[in-house]
Amino acid sequence: MSDKVRAGAVADAVIGQYRELTAAAMILGIIQGIILNLAFVYAALKLGFSIGGSTVASIMGYALLRGVLRKGTMIENNINQTIASGINTAGTGVVFTVPALFMLDAKWRAAGGPGLEFHWAPLAIGGVAGAILGVVLIIPLRKQMIDLDRLRFPSGVAVTSIIRAGSSGVDKAKLLGIGFLISACWKLLMVSGWIDIEGYIAEEEFNFSFGVIPSYLAPALNLSLMNVAAGLLAGRGGLPFFVGGALAWWVVSPAAVAAGWVPAEIAADPDGWYFIYSKMLRPLGIGTLIGGALMGVVMAFPAIRSALRSLASAARTAGAGGSKVGSDEMPLWVLVAGTIAAIALFFTASMMSGGESIGQAIVASVVGTVWLGLAGLIVAQATGMTDISPMSGMALISVTLMMWLLDGNIAGAMVVGVAVCVAIGQGADMMQDLKTGFMVGGRPIKQQIAQFSVTWIGALLALAAVYFLWKGGPGGQNGFGEGTLLPAPQAGALMGIIDAVKNGNVPVDKYAMGAAVGCLLGAAPIAGLGVLVGLAMYLPFSITLGYGIGCVSQMAIERKMGLHFVEHKLVPLAAGLIVGEALTGVGHATFKIIQAQMGG
Repeated sequence: MSDKVRAGAVADAVIGQYRELTAAAMILGIIQGIILNLAFVYAALKLGFSIGGSTVASIMGYALLRGVLRKGTMIENNINQTIASGINTAGTGVVFTVPALFMLDAKWRAAGGPGLEFHWAPLAIGGVAGAILGVVLIIPLRKQMIDLDRLRFPSGVAVTSIIRAGSSGVDKAKLLGIGFLISACWKLLMVSGWIDIEGYIAEEEFNFSFGVIPSYLAPALNLSLMNVAAGLLAGRGGLPFFVGGALAWWVVSPAAVAAGWVPAEIAADPDGWYFIYSKMLRPLGIGTLIGGALMGVVMAFPAIRSALRSLASAARTAGAGGSKVGSDEMPLWVLVAGTIAAIALFFTASMMSGGESIGQAIVASVVGTVWLGLAGLIVAQATGMTDISPMSGMALISVTLMMWLLDGNIAGAMVVGVAVCVAIGQGADMMQDLKTGFMVGGRPIKQQIAQFSVTWIGALLALAAVYFLWKGGPGGQNGFGEGTLLPAPQAGALMGIIDAVKNGNVPVDKYAMGAAVGCLLGAAPIAGLGVLVGLAMYLPFSITLGYGIGCVSQMAIERKMGLHFVEHKLVPLAAGLIVGEALTGVGHATFKIIQAQMGG
């Protein structure tokens, strides 16, 4: 290459626009977002909590934008992972709430009742409204929380380190692919039934009681690699979840039997564990979950005060010229238009849900929007300080509040619950991504435009995935819920509360005892402890045990190999294990539906 040509190339690189909001980043982000959304809807139905997709998206972003296209930049990859994570996160709000409607309908019909009438369109509109409001809410808070308050946002900082990692991104992509293949093959082997062994392995669980250990000690291990991989990602931070399950099954359960609270014949029965689980541990878990969530809101009062201060400061900043043309912030009219549009969508969805008067629909849309804003402020601030997002607690509070305002209209209340969950998830995720953008030099307005453009896809996609997984159970059975491979614990807890309130059979003593425990744990210095322990008590211990094995294994590997090995080798491999099993599970459910439709 001549000096003249080389000089021209350098001049073009210097003068040319730096790659950021490009078609390649948008397309890759949408594709990855769709894949991650489907995968983590499945994972949330199984594990009871969601896993952020920014890590996977940023790893693959480097491998494809830089490794394949040979021209990707750090901030272009930031746009890619912002879009992918936004689409993925929108599904979390749906999967924590909507499955409760399917499970309630099935339960009431099985009991000989009329079931529960609900329609997908209002839920879809509510999800879209939540996606819009989630982004709108964050726009005026970004500058104060990130530029001025400099909140930590740990996940955003972690993704920054991946984007800055350079050539190691290709190696991480290879490890992610290896994990994907291993997990997909293992899942196919499990669903084939080839390794089922009567009395030992069935329904993807290994029973190691060997006819000696009592069933109420829950001597079973779910053979899902996803469970172990989730623990590998969490490490020490996931131990409270494992401890909650161990406390429930290895302390509370045998203590109840020893105290004579469980009939001797039931305790001796191989299926006696289910009586203890359904009549004692599950309601205790729901109570603990509620108590932990409420105490989390109380403990978040300083965050609420700080968030309101941030909002006021943000308004002053905008008034001083922070929203002028050419700035890095979106103009004020976008916030106003987005809020009005979301309230209109709320109203439309409430009217379409049926059983509501115009007055009730107005109350639902206005109160829902105000509560959504408050919940979003709490979650954004809490995520910035601790990386904990109390979404499940907000869902429980939202649906219960709206049922009271709407005279027990479950479908109408769920519309607001879906919107709140989607919005607060979007807000927390958007702040994490904006923190990453701040650290790598991206322009926030570009990320906000990208998120506005596509985030609604996630809510609609998750709703479709929930429907497909419900219809894709073996032999025409339900695809998730109690007694299936996907217990849907978050939605199950919500269903339990709605069902108990509706039928007047609330186990007040167990709820109250659990709530007291949850409040005490929620006041502990470990963020989200009450919610984690309550969720672990609600889940079958076979799932929690696999997760705990992953946590302990990660701690041992870190001690032996070091933190660098965990971050650069173990994390991408574990992410691949989760995505591989989840997508294979979704594919298997889809195959079952097609097979049933074809009469096979």
